[in-house]
Amino acid sequence: MDNSVELALQKQDCFQTAKLQLGYSLNNQQTFTKWISQYEKLLRHIIIGFEAKPAIQEELFQEIALNIWRALPSFRADAAVKTFIARIAHNVLATHVAKSVKTIKTEQSSDESSHNDEQQCEQPTPYQSLDQNQRQQKLAQAIRQLKLEQQQVITLALEGMSYQEIAEVLVISTNLVGVRLQRAKAALMQLLEAA
Repeated sequence: MDNSVELALQKQDCFQTAKLQLGYSLNNQQTFTKWISQYEKLLRHIIIGFEAKPAIQEELFQEIALNIWRALPSFRADAAVKTFIARIAHNVLATHVAKSVKTIKTEQSSDESSHNDEQQCEQPTPYQSLDQNQRQQKLAQAIRQLKLEQQQVITLALEGMSYQEIAEVLVISTNLVGVRLQRAKAALMQLLEAA
């Protein structure tokens, strides 16, 4: 089945459960659908910055979507929707990273083997797109090696968020965003040069 069809079915299941258990309104469902559609690309880019395995990326997307659904009634519009959604995503991903730190050694060896398997299964593409794809993979892999606070700021910055928006998502000062971003860029350059 197509991912968009699966996502649509999963959304329907989520809506039905929420309606029965939590009594959410049709207006919330329309708002949720609009937000997920509008910010799906942003969420997927953020997730890729934290997780390499596609199956876990999909699970994280679903978990983030569920958390957005649960938090929808508490949205007060004192921040932009993009900031609200990114904050929820980063909270879920920070929890995911904290849980997986304990098993990082075993995951690193399986990440390498699954990465090699994925490269062998890919169909040949034109040279330029392959080169760009490889650069993006190296960048994502290098970002995953950064400290959590560096991963957060660099991922949001790469999504085009301003220092102020990043500060609102991470609940830190804009000055601290600048400091963390500079340190993340320096660490990222070292990792990319070493690769």
